[in-house]
Amino acid sequence: MSDSSRQRVADADREQLAGELREHMLAGRLDAEEFEQRLERAYKATTRGDLEALTEDLPLSPVALHVEIVKRKEHLQRRLIQEGGGAVAISALCVAIWLSSGAEGSFWPGYVIFFSLLPLLRNAWRLFGPAPDLEAVERHLDRRREHGRHRHGPPRPPRPPRPPGLPR
Repeated sequence: MSDSSRQRVADADREQLAGELREHMLAGRLDAEEFEQRLERAYKATTRGDLEALTEDLPLSPVALHVEIVKRKEHLQRRLIQEGGGAVAISALCVAIWLSSGAEGSFWPGYVIFFSLLPLLRNAWRLFGPAPDLEAVERHLDRRREHGRHRHGPPRPPRPPRPPGLPR
């Protein structure tokens, strides 16, 4: 895998950094002259490393923090959808078996549906509920992934550390 600091940046990345620099200037961390210098360097930046160098001595701004949280939520949402796809497939298979066997007696696939979708619903509540707990969702999904990896292949390399300042 290549070093992310050498990845090229888009205009949207430069604009995002410009907004972060404005936040730092308004908070008093940068004076007007230093803000202008960094802003000029931001618009000339070509790689992610160039942009990161402009904020390495500054704390995570509220704008950057919000962007990181949104990205993390989107990533966890995609992982939940993938997990839910498996649960829905198993549930549909059980319903198909029940229907093909005459659909008589109690609706036993209901138990499979309930128990296979319960973790998905719990994690969806943790992710989108009134008090999001991204750490708990990520821990649960990582445990499920590792459980499957131990049975089906070599373990994955450890994840890179989260940026400082992200809420748990």
